[in-house]
Amino acid sequence: MLYQFEFRTYQRKFKRPLQTSHGIWDIRSGIILRLVGENTRIGWGEIAPLSWFGSESFEQALDFCHQLPANLSSEMIFAISAELPACQFGFESALSNLSNSFLGSAWERRSGGSASILHAAEPPEKHSPAEPGNEEKMPNRFSGLLPAGETALQALQVLWLEGYRTFKWKIGVAAIEQELKIFQQLIQVMHNLCDRESAFLRLDANGGLSYSQAKTWLEACDKVNATPDFSADIEFLEQPLPVTQFQEMVELNAIYATAIALDESAANLDRIQECYSQGWRGIFVIKPAICGSPSQLRKFCQTHNIDAVFSSVFETQIGRQAALNLATELSPNNRALGFGTDCWFDDNDSILDFRF
Repeated sequence: MLYQFEFRTYQRKFKRPLQTSHGIWDIRSGIILRLVGENTRIGWGEIAPLSWFGSESFEQALDFCHQLPANLSSEMIFAISAELPACQFGFESALSNLSNSFLGSAWERRSGGSASILHAAEPPEKHSPAEPGNEEKMPNRFSGLLPAGETALQALQVLWLEGYRTFKWKIGVAAIEQELKIFQQLIQVMHNLCDRESAFLRLDANGGLSYSQAKTWLEACDKVNATPDFSADIEFLEQPLPVTQFQEMVELNAIYATAIALDESAANLDRIQECYSQGWRGIFVIKPAICGSPSQLRKFCQTHNIDAVFSSVFETQIGRQAALNLATELSPNNRALGFGTDCWFDDNDSILDFRF
């Protein structure tokens, strides 16, 4: 059958720019998709590209949407090129949502045909713990993202009071000596806050370290993790080196006790498969919204017993829900999901309060 297709673009401004080794990011741009099927059932999807991370650009995604006809078949959706991974995710998610009563009919009934997902009806009683409506009650399932630099110290304490026990901190932004000093303060704050419970810190370099800097960080992490009776643990160092230095990361992962996680190196399904074929059996950080086809990702994860941490790309609740559905289904361990990102925006998705 054919589905009526419409789309709208959006822009969301961060409360404060996100600093990474790739640069400063201050506005999240994306595309909301709507498919209308039989009995006017609605399927919502989102394209949230991250070109500097390895996906298509926003402009490429928008150009692709403009080229599509007003009516699409499922065959056309599943034939979207792997060169457009964010588009693959958005369109397949919309198609899947056509048969999901929460994302389809409930949102549509409450919003009167609009994409105002904030005012969606409550989900059914038997829904995943990761779905909207439950996640604010269980922030310990999520990793809270800390800002780079010293502001992380105050942000950590705020997130701690909200219930977070796993935190992610961007490094490779300032001088390593300065960041190592803040790092020691962070783990001490975490240790002081803990009361007979553990807290975890993830360090994310976004490929911004040199080999010698990566060794310095791993040595510092190993020292923390080896400290007796210390409540703050370093869970892993995420993407310490550029994508081109894969073998060096394999080497470091074998030398140090602190785990290394691949992020940019595993930006999409093709890269994940390539790393796996080259022998990586460590942690993969998977961002479903830019990884590519959800059906192909599901097939790969179910075939291979990979250690995966699922993470956000600052998508809206539409893309976030689809990503969380995959994460809940495919997570093989108890690692916190990297979706503690809501506090980085002021608009609470109100930018989606438009009608198609």
